[in-house]
Amino acid sequence: MKKTAAIIILFLFALLVWNVFTFGDSVVNIDGEDIGGPLGALLATFFAGGGLLLAGVIMLFVGAVLAVVFAGVGVLCIGGLAIGACVLALMVSPLLLPLLVPVAIVWFFVSRSRKHRVMQQAV
Repeated sequence: MKKTAAIIILFLFALLVWNVFTFGDSVVNIDGEDIGGPLGALLATFFAGGGLLLAGVIMLFVGAVLAVVFAGVGVLCIGGLAIGACVLALMVSPLLLPLLVPVAIVWFFVSRSRKHRVMQQAV
């Protein structure tokens, strides 16, 4: 199968090269006039290459604009999420007060015993 695929690809490439170098069927229509032959092939290649070059430049500019826009949108999204998290914490904090009272009492006793130990070591 791999050998067959390689032969088919080489055959198609040979047909492409034959078509490029024979200049037989390239016709360019400029203002209603058909220009064929080698000049038509040359003009077709020139205009196609110019179009591809122009498309590449346009794609670079569009990519740069999208990178700037999406980076700005990303910053706005992160800022919005941070503000939303703060608002959510402010809304939930009164509901967490019953849980914070025992934590505060334990924290007070731990800090009191720590202060007592530090005072004994200093004396």
